[in-house]
Amino acid sequence: MKQNSIKDAFYNELQLGKKLLREEQFSEAFYHFENAHILGQKHLYRHTASHFLLLFWAIRNQSIKETLGQIFRILASVLFTLIWVPTGNTGGANVSAVQPMPIRKELQKYF
Repeated sequence: MKQNSIKDAFYNELQLGKKLLREEQFSEAFYHFENAHILGQKHLYRHTASHFLLLFWAIRNQSIKETLGQIFRILASVLFTLIWVPTGNTGGANVSAVQPMPIRKELQKYF
């Protein structure tokens, strides 16, 4: 797929996540923020933006573990995105920050 398709899908996932977060559908919002992370992780701005949205999710959910994890991941995204990222990693503090993961089936068409 073309880069614009990945970019459009990234922003679509962010918008879905934000909408669901406003509606307090937290697990669904997290899933879409994870999708955005997967789609954006090879682009510095999009990768970092996805971690900021995961941070907002963590604060809204009063999750100390996720909040601290996202602060660390925001810094790491700024420092390492242009060097190396673990493909398919969903970006939450519930998974290793350096663990490559299989790309979710619904996202495979973008890779």
